[in-house]
Amino acid sequence: MTNAAKPAASLGERSMTTSVYHDGERAVQRSAGEVGIADRNGVVIADTILGGARPFIGKQSMVVLASVDADGAPWSTVLFGQPGFAHADSAAQVTVDLPAALRDPEEPFWRNVAANPAVGTLFIELGSRRRYRINGALERLDDGGFDLAVREAYPNCPKYIQRRQLRRIEGDAAPALLGEGRALDEDARAIVRRADTVFVASHHQERGADASHRGGSPGFIQVASDILLRIPDYSGNSLFNTFGNLTLDPRVGLCIPDFEGQRLLQLSGRARILHGQDDPHGLTGGTGRFWEVAIERWLLRRAPQRLDWEYLDASPFNPAVEG
Repeated sequence: MTNAAKPAASLGERSMTTSVYHDGERAVQRSAGEVGIADRNGVVIADTILGGARPFIGKQSMVVLASVDADGAPWSTVLFGQPGFAHADSAAQVTVDLPAALRDPEEPFWRNVAANPAVGTLFIELGSRRRYRINGALERLDDGGFDLAVREAYPNCPKYIQRRQLRRIEGDAAPALLGEGRALDEDARAIVRRADTVFVASHHQERGADASHRGGSPGFIQVASDILLRIPDYSGNSLFNTFGNLTLDPRVGLCIPDFEGQRLLQLSGRARILHGQDDPHGLTGGTGRFWEVAIERWLLRRAPQRLDWEYLDASPFNPAVEG
């Protein structure tokens, strides 16, 4: 595949005329009273990959992806491979090698990128709580994998990541679509209620797709109803990339890994950000922010590989959960 879309301006070009932040991000930063912090932390955002991040990417066995379907809805997913399946051979490009024979045909990502070249990636090493975020546009898609041209790249803080070690990965499991619908069934609700990790996909019309992480103690994602989730928003780096995107385009994708069950629960819906909420039990860790996701569609898939995870410990920053 050749990307016919016009590439976004680099951060260096944008800095002469505008902020590294778009209007949605600025609106949330102002609402939170964290514009100054965002300006200080924003210096980490670059339009190329840091030299030290390139070997980190090459060590990873998983990459979180955000993509956008033909109707404009973001989807979040996770791809797995042996260390080295993802690599950054230059500071301007990331390559993911995943042969077509090892892909899950029910995975929305492959259909989405055929229609929209915007891709967000998050390289996250759960065992060390390190993560690196790269957003850009697809340049190549074929039976061997894909190349992503970097638009922006930056590290994220280690907060709220539960440490897990991927001890073994075997590529001989049979992928399968285990369930789908709008209203969550009993199995899907159980996955949500015990989740301590969720990956989020959002999209900005000009800046492209973005992949991010949210974590907390099991139960931090509340199942308000079969079609509505409520999630606390904890304090972070004050960039508000995800919330900034959702302020302008509320469509959102979630991916919740079921580590023990070898499954991925993917949800597509619309988000509503709730500022200044009463929080007598301290569920937000003091921010007073929640967000709700009205579910429009969900998929439950068995991973195409056998993954042997070892749980190590929870993040010491996780706020308490109700009940």
